[in-house]
Amino acid sequence: MTVIKKALKAKVTPIILVTILVMILFQTRNSSYLSLSNLKNLMHAMSFAGTISIGIAMLMIGGEIDLAAGAEAAFAGVIITLLIEAGVPWPLAIPITIVFGMLCGAVNAVFVNKLNFMSFIATIGIMSVYTGLIRVITQSKNLPISNQGYYKVGSALVFGILPLPFVIMFVLMVAYGLILAFTNFGRSIYMCGGNRQAARLCGINQKKLSTILFLNNGALAAVAGLVLASRMHSGSPTAGDTGALDAITASVLGGVSFMGGAGAMVNCFFGILLLTVFNTGLTTSGLPPYWQIVAQGALLLLALFVDFVNQRSRIRNLERKNAA
Repeated sequence: MTVIKKALKAKVTPIILVTILVMILFQTRNSSYLSLSNLKNLMHAMSFAGTISIGIAMLMIGGEIDLAAGAEAAFAGVIITLLIEAGVPWPLAIPITIVFGMLCGAVNAVFVNKLNFMSFIATIGIMSVYTGLIRVITQSKNLPISNQGYYKVGSALVFGILPLPFVIMFVLMVAYGLILAFTNFGRSIYMCGGNRQAARLCGINQKKLSTILFLNNGALAAVAGLVLASRMHSGSPTAGDTGALDAITASVLGGVSFMGGAGAMVNCFFGILLLTVFNTGLTTSGLPPYWQIVAQGALLLLALFVDFVNQRSRIRNLERKNAA
């Protein structure tokens, strides 16, 4: 009974229960929703935004945000396409593309930590620049990848069941979850996001930490983009249009505070799972695309409202402790 009580009190429990209920709901509307083939599609679908959400969650916990992450992912997909089609072996093109993603993160860090822009504002502008550059390079058309060996990155199955993109996302989430939970670096991220003044007094170099998080986010966005390009067999200028928004929604759904200082990677995983179940369920239910956009926006607003309530609750508890 004690184990059950602890499980019910865990922060991740409500989102797991909601996810199960949503899956049951869509299964009643479509008997093939929970079929093995559709579950594979679901894992494929959650891998792109899920990989982006790792870097986004780290930034949000640290008190920053990157709204250009989706554009960075799409840019990475185009870059690796150009490299492969130029004759660069795809195993070499992958690390080059990841370095490119880190350079995109470095641009964000310069605006935020050197020029003192708010990350929210800076990355909106950078997103527009990247989106425009992608369309100039591709002329707003998909660039096909002719190297069939590279296709395996986005379509291979592990143990014959699990899509490789999902496995990559899951392994990364576990690794970053351990970093957040058990390292001094992880504790520094929470402190910077939760109380910048206390972090400064503890000797934490906040700008250095922020720069690392932006570089990391750029690298993860590049991983998401190059994996998606492999799956689509092309570099798409529109691949990342909703990537950042989905990643932010999933993170907030999973309990990562938009105000910083709170969240965990396990919650982020179930956040992206709920978002993907919700999105794919709407699609299989035959809901018109424009109503899907309305429903997704409503889900984000609900997640932000829950985050607002939780943030107010944390502030009140802190005030009570200080008063005592």
